[in-house]
Amino acid sequence: MKKLVIVLVLLFAATALFAQINLGDFPVGKWLDANYSATWSFTSNNITIDSPEYGSWTFAGKTIQDFRVFMSGMSPSLSFSCPEAGRSYVFKVNPTNASIDLEITRSGLPVYAVNMRKQ
Repeated sequence: MKKLVIVLVLLFAATALFAQINLGDFPVGKWLDANYSATWSFTSNNITIDSPEYGSWTFAGKTIQDFRVFMSGMSPSLSFSCPEAGRSYVFKVNPTNASIDLEITRSGLPVYAVNMRKQ
């Protein structure tokens, strides 16, 4: 019985660490971070970043923690952290012009904030 409980706890922990991205009410599409010429692509089950200077990054298969889709006032918002990237992310849709405000928190560095226009 103890082994079964331990296996169930470990299975639950692994599921939480490698949670699949499900955007729910957060809009899918592409937005441009003009500071880095990086395009953030949101699909129903993944987020990718493409930059001519820095290459591509996908969150598929990465450890996603504290993933949350929520409403911030009248705006759909999304937040999560990724240990492999060493960052925490918050995205907030601007309902007046369909842009997204992005904030990236990195240990020991200032918060990076940018408004990204829909592509």
